[in-house]
Amino acid sequence: MLKISVVKVENPSCLWGRVFLGPGCTPEKTEEYDNLKKQMNLFYCDVTQDQSKLKPTSVEEGQVCVVYWSVMKSWCRAVVEFVIKDSESPKACCHLVDHAERLVVPFDQIRIAVQNFLQLPFAARKFHLAGIKPTTLRVPICEGKAELIPSKHWDSSATFYLHNLLQVSTQAEAVLLESESHSTSIELYLTVRNLKICVNDDLVAKKFAYYSVRSDDNSWMDEVNRSPVMLSSSVLTQTVPSVSNKPPAQTHPPPGKHTVETDYIRSNVKELSPGSQSRNGSDSNVPSDPSRTGILLHSALPVEPWSSLEDAPISNALRLVLRSRQYGALTPADRYSWPAVTRGCNTLFIAHNADQPLSYLTPLLTHIQLNSIFCSHTSSSGPIAVLLCAGWERVQLVSDLLEESKIARNLHPVSVLLGAGNDQAKTFRIPKNCLLLMTTPFSLVRLLSCHCFMFLRLYHLVLDGADQLFTLAPEQMVTILQHFQKVTSREENASCPQQLVAVAKKWTNHMEGLLTNHMPYPSIIMTVPEEAALYGNVQQIILMTLESSKISELLSVLDFNPVVGQKTLIITNSAQEVEDVFKAVSSRSAFCLMAHEGLTHQFDHVSQQWRKEIGPGTHILLGITSECLQCFDIRDATCVVHYSFPTSPKQFGSRLFCMANNFRNLTERNQTDSCLPVIRSVLLISERNSRHVLGVLRYLRRTDALLPPELLSFARGIQDAQEDQKTSQPFCSYLKSFGVCRDSSVCPDRHKFISHLDQSELPASGIIEAVPLYIKTASVFYGRIIRRDDSSYDDLMSEMASYYAEKKPGPKEVLEGGLYTVQEDSAFHRVKVLSVPIRDGCLFFKVFVRFIDVGKEEEVKSHQILQLPEQFHSLPGQAVEIIVCQVKPVDAEIDWHPKVTRAVTQKIRGLQHRARAVLSLGNTVFVDPMVRMTQMPGMKTVINEYSVQSEILSTGMGASNPEHLDLLRALCQEREFPSSGALVSDVRLCDCDGEADKPRGSAL
Repeated sequence: MLKISVVKVENPSCLWGRVFLGPGCTPEKTEEYDNLKKQMNLFYCDVTQDQSKLKPTSVEEGQVCVVYWSVMKSWCRAVVEFVIKDSESPKACCHLVDHAERLVVPFDQIRIAVQNFLQLPFAARKFHLAGIKPTTLRVPICEGKAELIPSKHWDSSATFYLHNLLQVSTQAEAVLLESESHSTSIELYLTVRNLKICVNDDLVAKKFAYYSVRSDDNSWMDEVNRSPVMLSSSVLTQTVPSVSNKPPAQTHPPPGKHTVETDYIRSNVKELSPGSQSRNGSDSNVPSDPSRTGILLHSALPVEPWSSLEDAPISNALRLVLRSRQYGALTPADRYSWPAVTRGCNTLFIAHNADQPLSYLTPLLTHIQLNSIFCSHTSSSGPIAVLLCAGWERVQLVSDLLEESKIARNLHPVSVLLGAGNDQAKTFRIPKNCLLLMTTPFSLVRLLSCHCFMFLRLYHLVLDGADQLFTLAPEQMVTILQHFQKVTSREENASCPQQLVAVAKKWTNHMEGLLTNHMPYPSIIMTVPEEAALYGNVQQIILMTLESSKISELLSVLDFNPVVGQKTLIITNSAQEVEDVFKAVSSRSAFCLMAHEGLTHQFDHVSQQWRKEIGPGTHILLGITSECLQCFDIRDATCVVHYSFPTSPKQFGSRLFCMANNFRNLTERNQTDSCLPVIRSVLLISERNSRHVLGVLRYLRRTDALLPPELLSFARGIQDAQEDQKTSQPFCSYLKSFGVCRDSSVCPDRHKFISHLDQSELPASGIIEAVPLYIKTASVFYGRIIRRDDSSYDDLMSEMASYYAEKKPGPKEVLEGGLYTVQEDSAFHRVKVLSVPIRDGCLFFKVFVRFIDVGKEEEVKSHQILQLPEQFHSLPGQAVEIIVCQVKPVDAEIDWHPKVTRAVTQKIRGLQHRARAVLSLGNTVFVDPMVRMTQMPGMKTVINEYSVQSEILSTGMGASNPEHLDLLRALCQEREFPSSGALVSDVRLCDCDGEADKPRGSAL
């Protein structure tokens, strides 16, 4: 039995109602309809919409559309029942499918039903009472008596009685039987004064109807039942008599038929299809005003956006490469930046897809290959374009892309990575046919110091990741930009205009100098609104307050008597907060407007009031919810007050973009700070916003905002709490390797010492002998510590070799966490299975394992895995992590270049070294220094053949890192964790008397 709500009664054979509890309908479904109504009102009341595109080209009978209902002040879904022809004002009679009302509306109030609004079935369904037919009273004049007879129409008294019965009922329930011609037959049960009444039976009992199970209408009732009855005026208080001749209700449909309860949604969805119309959401038309889509475009020259990749004026080869790499459609940044770059304009664009090289290579290569500069200067030597990347990994990525796609073969691109040694730059030779050079700022400065005359025809400079370039190499960037300016300002290059393209994901203050000093007549494209706000010089004001004191804090920050005209947005997250703000601000006699989801019918009025010109001393305020903000296309605000905290960076940026018309414009050379309006963003932070504090603080630190000490203290507390929750995470590998993490704000690993996790039984001081077996990076190895008079590992290897020489039994089953043996060439290694793939009946598969005596982790083939007998389980894994201190990658790199790791691997792997242990944490021992010692033949004298640190530095790709151990020690002392030994600088490595004790461990 379903709970229903009857919304309209036309007669007992035509009831309109909503099922709000039962199969296929849950309370969440009711919320979906409420949300649908809200979204429809926001969409069709959006003042930024082009209403002409939303109006249907024609209106026909049966068409599904959306109409405005003035009674509810809301847009509603409807079906056109018929059209009223009128030459002056044609109208349509529409049935509101969610409200069961009929409405005559003019054509100009009819809108296309967008497909997103047709996902839910119609809320109002048509029902009829099952098993009964109407009666009517016949009074023959000659006979002088009245009698009840069957009728094709219901008496108004029956409809009135049913209507009154519904009004006094407290609950309505129904048993759905079957569908009949777009209507569902039901047995309706009403609860009246704690008594449940079957309305079907009650209408029969009151002689308003009769049961329709008999085919012969003449025998439909006996003589007694033909007699009419006089009903009391208090008929609703009477009890319902039992009716003995009631036919049994068929509550289960015949076999093979679907029940109405399970199929009513499906049937209603089918009703949508004949007249449904939708608007294509992937419209390729580009809006005339980019700010309407959240794009900031400041350009000294006009920029005509490209609409699609197919129409873009690029070569077919480039178009094929883009399609092969799933670059199927132009992003908002591409639409505006590609035309600017292709024309040779100085361009700065900041976008989320800035990390994709094709986002700038496509227009750049198009411009270079079609430009006359490329043709007229091929006789001289040196590159005409230099692409700067923030690190060697990025250089390699771009280089591989160009090599694989072959889109720049005629430019003969070359990637250059030079170490810190001066000899590398002197000996390096740029190929004469190289026209495109890819490198880092550090390498380019080294080249300029030795081969500056090779860069005299440099006309294109591309900054890939400009934000990182200026952050990691500010001095080098100054040198490069000065050289670029000298080259392009030479008289012989007057006919060859410069082009500087800067691509980034974030705005930095260095870019202001880049635009003003090195990019004349630039085009600035930003598709990240929060970054555009940084560029626009929005002043951030942070106020810490209690949730209960936000109103008073808001009133204290507002200027109700401004010297210059102001427009302030007060943004909340709920309609109730808008009402509270409106009431509080209006109490100060200020002119305040408000807009939320319940006032969509007033959007036009609010928009007209906001867009009026204001003079000095005028202050207009608008309280609005975040969801309604997009309906107004506001870009001229001078202040945004975040009364409710933004729930995401995207929402924060969209709020700030409401001041876009007042952002500073760095393409205008005569613009001064004194003539710019002061635009502010006021952020109210309360105790409810703790989970957003760290994110917003990272953003605020990039501004000149004064950060309250309470906010900084609160943020530190949150960071400490987050670190305390990382007990299950490994200690940060970057922190161990270099003393600092590359980005602790996003790093998932642990950055604090925890005594019970990091306590180590490895030597923390003294001289040790170690054999590196697996070289993970240039300064991190895995190997074994050699101990005098301890041959347990050698004995184990000998026993395993003897065992597997006779037989090589395979495992019955490979289990995750189990110990097995893997044969590599002639050697046998103990391994621990880390993960087993789902085989799906495959005979051959790969297993991810860790070599517990070597330290490496890799996939091995299943047929390589052998059973490991129990007698070989007792010895703990011998692999120990060894970190060489005091070195780090050069040029602010994050990771070691493979060239360095490869050189170290060839030098030290498998050889015994002597090192001084200075610290140990868990299964990691830190050494400084680590040398290879060789004994002179026939003598007791030993010599230091090489130092690992020196070998790293000699490659030019490494730098000294004297703070490494001090930073680690500071972390130990911060948590009062004992370092187990002091750093000693005068211990002689050739002294072999200091042997480390053998560590103890548990069997794996």
